[in-house]
Amino acid sequence: MKRHNYKRLKIWLLGLEIANEISDLLIKFPKHERYDLSSQISRCSISMPSNIAEGSSRTDKSFKHFIDIALGSSFELGTQLLIAKHRNYINPESLNTLEDKIEEWQKMTMGFQNGLK
Repeated sequence: MKRHNYKRLKIWLLGLEIANEISDLLIKFPKHERYDLSSQISRCSISMPSNIAEGSSRTDKSFKHFIDIALGSSFELGTQLLIAKHRNYINPESLNTLEDKIEEWQKMTMGFQNGLK
């Protein structure tokens, strides 16, 4: 059975990049959001590369399930970033940049998932 080296997967690398950018962004959020929106945003962004890494050790069928979870987290993240923008915690330029990266990650990830057996 073939295993994937997650550290070589472009979807894992881009997911890690997004998670790190989100972490940098959250430093600027108000302290009262630490256990609410900030926490949710952080968990979603971390879930994306983490589920890719965990799923890479499984069969392709199981890996697809972990990719589904990662994709779900990416869509949840997009919604939470819109809420953050509405609350003026994130500027429109930063939001657009992150949305573009998340959309690119989603397309790459769906393409990778479709290639699994």
